[in-house]
Amino acid sequence: MTEKLYYTDSHIHEFSARVLSCEKAKKGFAVVLDKTAFFPEGGGQPADTGIIGPAAVRDVQEQNGEIFHYTDQALTPGEEYACALDWEQRLCRMQNHSGEHIVSGITHKLYGFDNVGFHMGAECMTIDFSGELSWEQLTEIETLANQAVRDDLPVKTCFPGPEALSQMEYRSKLELTRDVRIVEIPGTDRCACCAPHVKRTGEIGLIKLLSAERHRGGVRIELVCGMDALRECRLMQENVTAVSGLLSAKRAKSAAAVERVLAEQARLKERVAELSMALARLKAERFGYTEGNICVFDKVLDEVALRELVNLLMEKCGGMAGAFSGSDETGYMYIIGSKNIDLRSHSREINDAINGKGGGTAEMIRGRASTSAENIQKIMKTPVV
Repeated sequence: MTEKLYYTDSHIHEFSARVLSCEKAKKGFAVVLDKTAFFPEGGGQPADTGIIGPAAVRDVQEQNGEIFHYTDQALTPGEEYACALDWEQRLCRMQNHSGEHIVSGITHKLYGFDNVGFHMGAECMTIDFSGELSWEQLTEIETLANQAVRDDLPVKTCFPGPEALSQMEYRSKLELTRDVRIVEIPGTDRCACCAPHVKRTGEIGLIKLLSAERHRGGVRIELVCGMDALRECRLMQENVTAVSGLLSAKRAKSAAAVERVLAEQARLKERVAELSMALARLKAERFGYTEGNICVFDKVLDEVALRELVNLLMEKCGGMAGAFSGSDETGYMYIIGSKNIDLRSHSREINDAINGKGGGTAEMIRGRASTSAENIQKIMKTPVV
């Protein structure tokens, strides 16, 4: 069995190990060592990467008690190699995972909710809790979590025996009876977990909750810790600074400035809609009655006004009234209406003629056409019977 150095000391990231076996595998080469500090994927934490001698470690998995290091080249069984983890990656993951324990422990302690889902992604972590939490409650949890970091509490690990385990209260998603590793942060959390963690909470750094949304009767939160939290705060600061500059507002007032811009935009949208409808009526007035078809091209009217234009033109023709918005390069959005022709029954031949897709009712069809304005005009001169 491979000796698990990551249980002896989570901060071991350079060591020497002897290769017990090396076999060709789908992921490159499966290497088994006599001891390892490489953590295999588990407990919601991804596998470590790094090097074993000249070989790059791309993945680490534990299968039936055996730890396989998947490398990009073969290594010699019996040979001893210098090994090194990608330490920044591992430390970042330990910061995040230990921070997640603190947040989950405090949430369980305050509100009794269980962590029913945990995922550590490249950008952030997500935690699914079994009950709903308001943003005010989450802010309280965040404050207490950072106080636990400030207090620099020890992070203890142990493998209690069956009797001691049966007397112990701890968080776990599964019913466990043996080989259970307990990670404890005094006064904050006690949880079954196989992953490596920081030695003291002060190593975690900032714990920052990013978002929360309802999820399956509970809440899913996004959070980051440590250097990931620093990166996220810098990104947010850069964006707020850019927004405040664009709006000529102080950073603390940028949200209010955005609200003012959105309100003005909504007012302008209403005004544009009014003007579009007025323009549609003016366009319709230019046409006299015809027994044939009417075809109009437009780049100004919005979709609602374009439909109103077709409604008005339907009263002025015995055939079809068609309005087309777009260009030969991008294609055309169309609305075609008629008081006298069943357009639903003719929609296939109309779409075939204009290389389009769409449908609707007997009185009106709409869709997109991928042909030229010249071809559309030719087709619209041909009455549908």
